[in-house]
Amino acid sequence: MSFTRTLRAVGGAVVAGALLFGTAPAAFADQIRDDQWPLKSFDAESVWKESTGKGVTVAVIDDAVNASHPDLKGNVLSGEDVSQGGAANHESVNDHGTGMASIIAGHGHGAGGSEGVKGLAPDAKILPVAIPGEDDVPEQNAKDNLAEAVKYAVDHGASVINLSVSFPVLTEQEKEALSYANKKDVFLSVGTGNDGRGSLDELPSYPGVVAVGAVDKAGKVWDKSNYGPQTMLTAPGTLIRSAAASKPYRLANGTSDSTAYVSGAAALLRSKFPDLTAGQIANRLVKTAALPPGQENLKLPDPHYGYGIIRPYSALTKDVATGSKNGPLRIPKDASSAGKDGSNAPGASSIGGDQASDQKDSGLGAGAIVGIAAGVLVVVAIIVIIAVRSKNRRNGPPPGGPGGYGGPGGPGFAPQQPGPYRQQPGPYQQQPGPYQQQPGAAGSYPPAPPTQSPGQ
Repeated sequence: MSFTRTLRAVGGAVVAGALLFGTAPAAFADQIRDDQWPLKSFDAESVWKESTGKGVTVAVIDDAVNASHPDLKGNVLSGEDVSQGGAANHESVNDHGTGMASIIAGHGHGAGGSEGVKGLAPDAKILPVAIPGEDDVPEQNAKDNLAEAVKYAVDHGASVINLSVSFPVLTEQEKEALSYANKKDVFLSVGTGNDGRGSLDELPSYPGVVAVGAVDKAGKVWDKSNYGPQTMLTAPGTLIRSAAASKPYRLANGTSDSTAYVSGAAALLRSKFPDLTAGQIANRLVKTAALPPGQENLKLPDPHYGYGIIRPYSALTKDVATGSKNGPLRIPKDASSAGKDGSNAPGASSIGGDQASDQKDSGLGAGAIVGIAAGVLVVVAIIVIIAVRSKNRRNGPPPGGPGGYGGPGGPGFAPQQPGPYRQQPGPYQQQPGPYQQQPGAAGSYPPAPPTQSPGQ
């Protein structure tokens, strides 16, 4: 089995617990909401006119969650502690899981929910699934907690799973559980990690997951956000205000928080577009992502930004082609043959039972069969490569061209400073294909470059 640690806050602060809900001065309550700069940057009020995540269940595999927090009350299901047993919605010590839940589905409190923390998908439901943290002592012969947690989440109705946790190495059981989630069409949002390393652990690198890095208010990659070729998206992850279990609120930096924002965005999309697969949801997020001023010419996916910073409003409103079932996701081999309803995915190889049945009476030995199969796969691969290259030459670059925002972002952005996160030499150059940078839209993150008025 393997134990984990949550992607804990780095350099974060918390609000003193002496300021209790309902007794705090109005200025304090207003400050909590004002601190939530990502909501302003995403133009959340416009986002919520399109979707609030209603009808979607997001599993938070993490610490247990404090379901009695005023900003979460009514939005948290009982869930399960897969290690200790029992519900996972009565946490009063560990803050991390409650923080992630509030970023995803907090609804605030007070008149019209105007106070406290509000999540990106305030009408989504949170399914808390508690797993041991780094300080927990493993029991002898204990079960594989991550594998159990993922399977529990899938089997109890989660269509999005938030994994703001660190698993440097995955067991076979954990890989099987992640593949099971892929087969069941669950969107998996995973943090890249908080060590500033140019390589990702096995969990965010695993096929079928969406690996998420962190950016600051200016759209610059946070210096401790791990990066690599598997990075798919980035989202706000610095100075993030969220709810807590042991105190009212926390303020933190980390890819945990950016991962929760992507989970919230996925919940919004799954609510508005219930017929889209997880891969097609990822496709919408990728096709509408953007880069900050000064970084527009990066080749995508970039190891730091992936395909760019999420823009939920654009993802909800842009005319984006549905695309293939898997979208930009790499699917594990043992998950590729199962579609949303158990049917074969478009273009997926049908390895397994049918092939084995056809071979029973072939009269060929196992070695010959393997050799023939390998030869066929090589031929097919060559044909596919030729076809793709031919298609790319015919189609040229995607419409709209790279870069650009098309309008201002939300309020509260700092000017973008030139930074070190330029395209790195090596194998991470974007090949011609459907996931190039798309044009921007008004009212969504990240900030747009300033425009010069006529006559200036």
